[in-house]
Amino acid sequence: MKEQGLYILLLSVHGLVRGQAPELGRDPDTGGQVLYVLELARALAQHPAVAQVDLLTRQVKGPGIGPEYGAPEESLGAHARIIRLPFGPPRYVRKELLWDHLDYLVDSYLGLARTLPRLPDLIHSHYADAGYVALRLSSLLGIPFIHSGHSLGRCKQERLLAAGRKEAVLERTFHFARRIQVEEEVLAHAALVIASTRQEVVDQYGLYSSFKATRSAVLPPGTDTSRFAPPRRALPLPAMADKVDRFLKHPELPMLLCIGRPVPGKNLQGLVRAYGEDPELRRKANLVLVSGNRLDLRDLDKESRTTWKELLLALDRYDLYGSLAIPKTHDPSDIPDLYRLAARRGGLCVNPAFAETFGLTLIEAAASGLPLAVTGTGGPRDIVANCRNGVLFDAIEPASIAAALREALASRRRWREWSRNGLRGVRSFYTWDAHVERYLKAVQRILRKGRKRRRKDMAALKPGEASPFLQAEWVLVCGLESTLLGDPQALLRLQQWIREHQGRVAFGIATGRKLDSTLWLLRQAGLAPPDLLITSVGSAIHYGPHWEPDAGWENHIGKGWRREELARVLQALPGLRLQAGRNQGPYKLSYHANPGRLPDLGDIYGLLHRQGLRAKLIYSRSHCLDVLPQAASKGQAVRYLALKWGLPLDHFLVAGDSGNDYDMLTGDTRGIVVANHAPELDRLRGRERIHFAAAAHAAGVLEGLAHYGI
Repeated sequence: MKEQGLYILLLSVHGLVRGQAPELGRDPDTGGQVLYVLELARALAQHPAVAQVDLLTRQVKGPGIGPEYGAPEESLGAHARIIRLPFGPPRYVRKELLWDHLDYLVDSYLGLARTLPRLPDLIHSHYADAGYVALRLSSLLGIPFIHSGHSLGRCKQERLLAAGRKEAVLERTFHFARRIQVEEEVLAHAALVIASTRQEVVDQYGLYSSFKATRSAVLPPGTDTSRFAPPRRALPLPAMADKVDRFLKHPELPMLLCIGRPVPGKNLQGLVRAYGEDPELRRKANLVLVSGNRLDLRDLDKESRTTWKELLLALDRYDLYGSLAIPKTHDPSDIPDLYRLAARRGGLCVNPAFAETFGLTLIEAAASGLPLAVTGTGGPRDIVANCRNGVLFDAIEPASIAAALREALASRRRWREWSRNGLRGVRSFYTWDAHVERYLKAVQRILRKGRKRRRKDMAALKPGEASPFLQAEWVLVCGLESTLLGDPQALLRLQQWIREHQGRVAFGIATGRKLDSTLWLLRQAGLAPPDLLITSVGSAIHYGPHWEPDAGWENHIGKGWRREELARVLQALPGLRLQAGRNQGPYKLSYHANPGRLPDLGDIYGLLHRQGLRAKLIYSRSHCLDVLPQAASKGQAVRYLALKWGLPLDHFLVAGDSGNDYDMLTGDTRGIVVANHAPELDRLRGRERIHFAAAAHAAGVLEGLAHYGI
């Protein structure tokens, strides 16, 4: 890494990402976004103001997947690399199945971050799943993030509903409710949203209530003009011509070239219908569909398989044998040759998508001297306006598609003018050099604002400062009411100790109270806000100073938690009475317990087991019973934090006074039991790594710290 310059972290977590010969079109998730982030990474890394670019994605291993996708790291050239971290199933899965695993990627990167020579200056997320990861990393590491949506959940949902798909079926497949909620959250917190077109800002991002147009920038992506260039007549036809021409009776006719993934939104079926129902168009041109690679249709995912089935049925229905080419395979290196082949034959690049955020293939085609006939929505409208190199059509109407194609082929003189215009337009609007210059100007404005904000108040942790857990060597976690409170003078001395060790020691509080009640008590006691709060008996974790929840912990403990059913079963037990609503939580049921009437905890566990329910029962102070998810407790929360932040468990100093602190005090942590503890902790006497203090409350905590020599 260069000593000077920006360090940028790009996030693109789905699909198959590799630097050499990316397998674009291999599946619905490995498309234009993959190419975009690879080329952006390389282009940024070549700029003298950039020290390093890391592209973070998912490590994938399994049958049929090349070993390069399992490599932890891959170079993209000088100062740029791909970093792959495992999360979710090792095998390849579609992006909709990754949502439950994204928090594991957050945790894995936090562990990696502790080993880096420096933290990134900026995070740039691509698509909603990466936005979720960026939002959490931004909060924990104090790094601003920017976001590119590429496609948006609301737009896709509306489009599919308009096409007659059932909302319930769509939700099961695409999880739109969750995706749209995340998109709203990402758009609310991103320092900048990068769009490719003005139409994308107004008509797509504008559908989200949290989106602010003032925090957006229109930065069209570039294209690699070293790969895409006009054909030279003196050269022989490329090898790709054989893969195309074997389908065609008259291969010399103009090529209507469509490159797109086999998914409904790309509207390949509409293009085939438009072509098949227009005899004049069929006489004038051949149609060439390049839609991923397929060795066997039965091996494709369901969506791709369904699309191809419809395409093959249409081929037969319209009897397009000899005029429709559908090559089975192609390499990324074949794409420039396809554009040049279509240009040599006086053809067109056709994009019939119902909605296209940008349309990178159109820029590639224009750079190859190939005019356009494209959908009138989204990015293609801007591209044609800037390059003046083709026609637009209404993608919903096959007749409109056919009419536009006939018009575009009608004049050879105009075709040549469009070809020249496209070459000039790409040089003026769509090079990576121009994109990177505008990108870095926008980024520098964001970073300058962050530096000014931090200078205003250096005494307090502000947004833009890293979590203390990233640098801490030790973590002190204390119970609240009977552990910390009760001796004001000792509490003042403990707070002074914490201030003196700030940076080296992170400070947290673990309590049975909910977050709002805990914050109220801290204010009442005059206790400075800690770095961390473990609340609701370990069923929630929040980070100061803005009390961001740890979503990874919530996802972890929520599996198998059936709160309403547990409440129904437990309400019939004698000796239990629900506490007030303010003491309850989404992952906690709290009861007043009558020890004379309450059944043995083993009997309660047996009852729950017979009902098919799983939970953790925590009995404390001889009159309280808390029911939590099986994976939740103060102790489990501490162990989760050790794993997440890459700290040894014996570097956690934990102080408590009651039964709900029990599992926090046991194991490899260094435990402190204050003198005013409840009787249920007496069974811990004599255990290694547990110090029973002679002093009570905060004085006992200080005694324990001295005992451990911290």
